[in-house]
Amino acid sequence: MRDPEFVDEGIPRGGGAALSRRNMLRAGAVAAGGTVLAASAGDPAQAARAVPGRVRTPVRARALVPGDRVRVVSPGGTPNPTLMARGIEILRGWGLEVELGEHVYARYGYLAGTDEQRLADLDDALTDPGIRAVFAARGGYGTQRIVDRIDLSRLRRDPKVVVGFSDITSLHGRLWREVGLVGFYGPMVNWSDTRTGPESAEAWRRAVMTTEPVVVNRDPAETAAPVLVPGRATGRLLGGCLTLLSTSLGAKDFPDLDGAILFFEDVDEAPYSYDRMLTELRRVGVLGRVAGVAIGQVTNSVGNPGEWSAAEVLTDRLSDLGVPVLGGLCLGHGNGQLTVPLGARATIDAVAGTLTVEPGVR
Repeated sequence: MRDPEFVDEGIPRGGGAALSRRNMLRAGAVAAGGTVLAASAGDPAQAARAVPGRVRTPVRARALVPGDRVRVVSPGGTPNPTLMARGIEILRGWGLEVELGEHVYARYGYLAGTDEQRLADLDDALTDPGIRAVFAARGGYGTQRIVDRIDLSRLRRDPKVVVGFSDITSLHGRLWREVGLVGFYGPMVNWSDTRTGPESAEAWRRAVMTTEPVVVNRDPAETAAPVLVPGRATGRLLGGCLTLLSTSLGAKDFPDLDGAILFFEDVDEAPYSYDRMLTELRRVGVLGRVAGVAIGQVTNSVGNPGEWSAAEVLTDRLSDLGVPVLGGLCLGHGNGQLTVPLGARATIDAVAGTLTVEPGVR
């Protein structure tokens, strides 16, 4: 997984960059949860028991209204000021009062400031009683470095809308596991009109400012659209970027997927990489406990001639689970990205080609 904003900022694509970041993520997961995985590597049932009990009382923030103060923070990489200006313009167009975290444009290597600076901005936003929503500036890499130290003391009694995708998968996972907070997997404020146009902006707004259910229809043009196992299933929609999920196994941000609709998407991963990550989830028993699978955008997945395509890999790894599987949803790193609540109850109807999610706000 590599955030497309890297390309927007002039950093060239390349397998070496993607592999380097994947290795960093994996190293973080080993450091945080290696003991759990080592103890359970040969016993999927033990791996299942290592995951804490599911959240029984989900927490929803109230819907945003014009005049609300919202904060933009950078838990991972540094955003592009020009792209940020466009995202802020959209938020202000909804009548929101947009504030920036103190270190939102800081640089520390490939990070938006030191771990302490990024954590301070995130904690300030999550604990400030006047802030009603926290929007991620961008993804990149870095959230896993700070996610275990987030101040969660006030969030259950003062829940906030939290929005972001990609690297922000870790934040959503921790807030769900520890607080039961329903988050939003949607675009960053580092906004690209060429990738996320008016439909994306309207889906973003509806998800956080209305109590309407979210309905996402299968797009036949998406890479994963051929991946389909007929059936209908209901459960809490949990997941995010597959790379972040696979590198969080055993750590505090990996969600309990028992009875859940697993959602995943990713970018810049070869087909064999999807095989490796899904095989990892199968081996530790995670995929044997889901109620269904919803697949978002499988973006820029290029393999070698004569080998399986990404859709063929996904079909091979998921079709024997005995649960409905629906691919081709415009959720993730691709063009036309939409927004869905994570932690809310959802229903996939693979034959109808729909994912319907309960409102993420009250």
